[in-house]
Amino acid sequence: MPGVPLLSIIIVAYKSRPEIEACLSSLPPSIGVRPVEVMVVDNSSGADAVGEIIRKQYPHVAYVPAPTNLGFGRANNLGYARARGEHVLFLNPDTICNEAALAHCLAQVQADATIGLISPQLRLADGRLDLACRRSIPTLWDGFCRASGLASAFPRVPAFAGYNLTHLSDEGTHEVGAINGAFMLARRDVLEQVAPDGEVFDARFFMYGDDLDLCIRVTRGGWRIVYDGRVAITHLKGVSVARDFERMSRAIFDANRDVYLKHFNPRGLALVRWKYTAAFGLWKAVARFKARLAGYRKVRPM
Repeated sequence: MPGVPLLSIIIVAYKSRPEIEACLSSLPPSIGVRPVEVMVVDNSSGADAVGEIIRKQYPHVAYVPAPTNLGFGRANNLGYARARGEHVLFLNPDTICNEAALAHCLAQVQADATIGLISPQLRLADGRLDLACRRSIPTLWDGFCRASGLASAFPRVPAFAGYNLTHLSDEGTHEVGAINGAFMLARRDVLEQVAPDGEVFDARFFMYGDDLDLCIRVTRGGWRIVYDGRVAITHLKGVSVARDFERMSRAIFDANRDVYLKHFNPRGLALVRWKYTAAFGLWKAVARFKARLAGYRKVRPM
């Protein structure tokens, strides 16, 4: 359709000055003959805001300053309400993309109407795979295997590797339970059906859990979540958690507990609530203890 961008890329920034230039510089202005629309919704203010950088160096990028820190989901919804593209990519500011990966993922969702969300490989700065880019919807057993170390001890055994699906090939294409909120690409028609009110992300999840929640809703809507390892981008993750370990590590576990209570206890049964509250509480305590014991300040439960 003439004048309509092929792709709208929505980036939510928060204290993202150190990484935003590399991210924006990696995004092509067009794919084929169709334009790419890029929008940054900035949850920061004052010296942490990225508006000046964007106005001076990236005038083609739409800059949307949020009135306050809206959180990940609400800020993405704000950007989505202004986006015009046939396809929408929710992208983290700590990513470095490339045109080949974007074009490939677009081609897959255009060719296969059963795909609801897609992600390429996300590679960390040191070249390792960001395991969160392909996940199951974890069972309590999957959580136990991850917390206990069984998943890392036996990464190629499906019975123990269900959490991050490490038994699957990195370069393959697989239907998975969930992908990472750092890169979530969809056709607009899928998002319109999943979120007819325009609220793609559930605003009750401030920073974590919203990507898992969206994947569950897309799957229940009848579409597939796909990890396509034939292409890759870079994800420079972990900075935010390291800045405020105590608060962020609690938020990670509590948000994902609430996702489970929303989707797997819709009637609010006390016994089910107790089960998930106890399981996530124990998992949080073990993960935080192991993180401190190992001498680093990162917690990645989901």
